[in-house]
Amino acid sequence: MSVKPPTRSVSGPEQPIRVMVVDDSAVIRGMIARWVGEAGPFEVVCTASNGRMAVDMAERHKPEIVLLDIEMPEVDGLAALPLLLKAHPASKVIVISTLTKRNAQVSLKCLSLGAVDYLAKPESARAADAAALFRRDLLEKLCALSAAKARQTPAAPATGVMSAPAAPAPSLRPGHVRPKCLLIGSSTGGPRAVERVLQDLGPTLTRIPVLIVQHMPPMFTAVFAEHLQTLLSLPCREAKDGDAIVAGTVLVAPGGRHMGVNAGSGNPAVRLNDDPPENFCRPAVDVLFREAASVFGASAVAVVLTGMGSDGTVGARHLVQAGATVMAQDEASSIVWGMPGSVVRAGLAHDVLPLDTIGQSLKSLIAGTSR
Repeated sequence: MSVKPPTRSVSGPEQPIRVMVVDDSAVIRGMIARWVGEAGPFEVVCTASNGRMAVDMAERHKPEIVLLDIEMPEVDGLAALPLLLKAHPASKVIVISTLTKRNAQVSLKCLSLGAVDYLAKPESARAADAAALFRRDLLEKLCALSAAKARQTPAAPATGVMSAPAAPAPSLRPGHVRPKCLLIGSSTGGPRAVERVLQDLGPTLTRIPVLIVQHMPPMFTAVFAEHLQTLLSLPCREAKDGDAIVAGTVLVAPGGRHMGVNAGSGNPAVRLNDDPPENFCRPAVDVLFREAASVFGASAVAVVLTGMGSDGTVGARHLVQAGATVMAQDEASSIVWGMPGSVVRAGLAHDVLPLDTIGQSLKSLIAGTSR
């Protein structure tokens, strides 16, 4: 998959996005800096070999994006993160770590402290194309954050320059069937958004099953599910093939596998498979939405939260055609308005809501008290 740099509707020369690379390996720093420099509207303004140096450089160079390794001497990424954000609050931090359970736990902790995304660093023992996949994922995330910044930056007045058209207002009416299953799809910025929605639902969670597809690598999804269980004091786990879909349980699609729904003999259950990626994703939100539409029909309610790309749009169409209700997070509260924006522009959202009101709206739907 090629990664196209975002375009900007501004007059005058384009200002590159300022990037800082923080890693204790000189080889890794050099490799990432080269990739970033070749990718488009990015400029590596500084590199650092540990967190202490990174904090000092952040104050002087004011990077817009920081690529922060977790495992470093002196001051590691977890300790450096809050100091970096204090030195330059406008920085968007992507944490990078090797794929271990401990690093997955630390990465999720970093997200709670203000990092916007995470990236699993390939290990030497992995497949030969691991570096190429890491590069692709890295540049996708950079371009998504850059595009989000471009949309938030007012365009300078210029003759003949057209601003991007506003997303259409929702024209669909929510269904009248009380939901029997909540579906959530998310990517960049998703873990914190998912947490907020589920926490806002509170005791209502005991009345409905929840199925989540969060774009995450293997191991991260299991740790994310464990984190949700601690947070919510409800059964939350990484889904297994054949798991019953029952009220009061939260199931997270495992990294590297699609999660769908099987009607079975009248008792819906999780169906996992290793089919090819969809939208370059596995798990894919489209798979969950599409299969849930065929099983739950109008009794499903889906929420598309912050994330890059368009995963979820095709599945949302299946849900809408089945009579289900689809909500999308609004642009202002999204880290990246790719997935929810795609659903909104396709005219498939019944409501487009700020993150802090989605939970309350879902509570009304589930209780049967919504409009």
